[in-house]
Amino acid sequence: MRHPVSRLRFRALTVGLALAASALLPAGSAGAAEQYEWAALGDSYTAGGFVGDPLPALGDPSRDGCDRTSGAYPGLVQQELEEFPPGKPVHLTNVSCGNATVKDIAETRQTPISPVQPPAEGWSAVDTQIKRAGLNENTDVVTIGVGGNSLPFGALLVTCLEEGAEIGGSCREHYTNPPEGEESVEDKLARVQDEYIQMLALVHQAAPNAKVITVGYPAVLPEDGSACNRAALTELSLIKHADVDWLRDDVLIRLNSTIQRVTEFFGDRYVDVYSSSVGHDACQPAGEKWVEGICGDAADYWPASVGPLHCGLVGKRVTLVHPNADGYRNTAHHVERALRIALLDR
Repeated sequence: MRHPVSRLRFRALTVGLALAASALLPAGSAGAAEQYEWAALGDSYTAGGFVGDPLPALGDPSRDGCDRTSGAYPGLVQQELEEFPPGKPVHLTNVSCGNATVKDIAETRQTPISPVQPPAEGWSAVDTQIKRAGLNENTDVVTIGVGGNSLPFGALLVTCLEEGAEIGGSCREHYTNPPEGEESVEDKLARVQDEYIQMLALVHQAAPNAKVITVGYPAVLPEDGSACNRAALTELSLIKHADVDWLRDDVLIRLNSTIQRVTEFFGDRYVDVYSSSVGHDACQPAGEKWVEGICGDAADYWPASVGPLHCGLVGKRVTLVHPNADGYRNTAHHVERALRIALLDR
């Protein structure tokens, strides 16, 4: 088997040669004179979903179904930068979108799936995030938090729930020896690596003067699967302890490692939020967890039922293993530090 770094180098070289053949963007200046330009791209772990106030507000005709909120880390970092500006103001353009994949950053139009007040005809497709953010030679910093939906991690969780309800069921076995036509975890991670290389190359092409910062995923799963109560919807519900351990070690940690490896290959900065969030996973008690479980606490506008999930039965809302306010505060702390370091060179 080809070594991951060798495979990464080969793929990056291929993408680089293809992009070199395209028209070069003008060098331009490294940002507007009056302010720094920061673009935040990513999925629901960047957008926020159910933490804070909806952005745009409910009822605003410009709502796009992406579920960005004021309580997610881009808004929290922006507040700190406004109070303590790094030399000059930082203008944030946040185009993150729930359920975004790696390809939705730079290549494909995404159709949002927000369950919050969707229009009768459904949400309209939105442009790629680099286009929505208006990345160009004046962009100073780009932060990107994406990758989980490209596996997709949510579908893995659902399969683990289904297998957990079966005697002898195992989602580890399901994805190690998958049914015909379905990818193994190895294949999924290899594909995500290729997509991430392509995405970062296109981001650099669109914003040639920008510092690029990627953001990993927090420790949503415990260090020991036996810490989870399989009767608790507020944790990971029916997922078997062995499968929790597999999801942590063979999926989540390896996904973060893939993102970090590609990021560093491009010479960009990777923000590790996993290490600092260990012990604050979905199976911890309320007040200690930084990520909600299958069902959890969320703002009133967020639904208690989505499809077959009915969290209202336990007085909760459908949170599907996403960060809460404490989780976003932790991520904001690390992203702010990385962003300030990046701006020192501007």
